Amino acid sequence: MLTKEILRIKGTVLYTIAPEGRVWDAVGAMVENDIGSLVVMDHGRVVGMLTFREVLAALHRFHEGFAGLKVQDVMVKEPKFVDPDTEVDALRRAMLDTHTRYMPVMDGATLIGVLSFHDVAKAVLEEQSFENRMLKGYIKNTLE
Repeated sequence: MLTKEILRIKGTVLYTIAPEGRVWDAVGAMVENDIGSLVVMDHGRVVGMLTFREVLAALHRFHEGFAGLKVQDVMVKEPKFVDPDTEVDALRRAMLDTHTRYMPVMDGATLIGVLSFHDVAKAVLEEQSFENRMLKGYIKNTLE
């Protein structure tokens, strides 16, 4: 299974924010859209990722100053990414090796989606269930 196949199932709705945006507004967008990350875009170019991990770390570090923080102050700069033809096992390995829960999918310089660890786990489970049903059907038909 390839990352583009997971995106096709999941959909390619993208949630972004500018680096000069306020972290407070980013939190609002994440809560309202029930998402765990935002891609930080500057003039059509991916410059970072903001996830709940960075938000919590910023809240811990800055306490009262949290409301005035800019996204660029706490985002992950130059995030790792994969391309649409990356095999799911390579994607899982990349996510595990970098402790990344959200992985942007880039087609050249174009952002085409973001995959979460949950998206990957769901896709793998569905693929395994499908293969399991096919094998059971094959075995049943062979024995008849």
